[in-house]
Amino acid sequence: MASRQGITRAFLWLAVLTGGPLLGAKLFDLVVLAGAWSAHPPASLTLMPYGKAWPVDTGVFFIPLSAAMLVAGFGALAAGWLTPWRFRWLLCLPSIGILLLLILTVVAFWPMNAALYYHGIGSPKDNITDTESIVMARRWVALDWVRVSGAIAAFVAPLRALTLPWPTEMARKDPPLVQALLALALLGVAGFVIWFVQNL
Repeated sequence: MASRQGITRAFLWLAVLTGGPLLGAKLFDLVVLAGAWSAHPPASLTLMPYGKAWPVDTGVFFIPLSAAMLVAGFGALAAGWLTPWRFRWLLCLPSIGILLLLILTVVAFWPMNAALYYHGIGSPKDNITDTESIVMARRWVALDWVRVSGAIAAFVAPLRALTLPWPTEMARKDPPLVQALLALALLGVAGFVIWFVQNL
């Protein structure tokens, strides 16, 4: 039990140490960078942090931290799986939360980023109107507040778990069917991560 507690706490510390900078950077990205390029589209879209004018893509910062947060979250959840639900739910938030935010990024933000960027530079790949760019920029900002809220939860949950005493009682072992479903879920997560990395 002591080793499982130590491993869980180590992963929780990793989640906190990566989640803090990730949350701060996400707020900066939303308030400062997105605040600039979404201020008066389509003219302001030229300020999007992509292309030759920006030698470093913001993804170079966010992707490694998000990956570390994903590993930390699922590591803590796996190591602390047998804890009672009153404690385990705090282990679920960073893992499942970051995974859902990554899926939201792929499904919603990647297409919007491309569409807005192409429109801002007048690319032949541009397929939206000025009016659509205004609506899309507003939607981008509104959805990004969802990502910020998720980042807050993914940071606060492991921090809270670290402040609580380790549960003295353990949950009963899951039946084989639940274990099989959990294994399939973890394989699905691993598959998504591999796909995500290959499509960067």
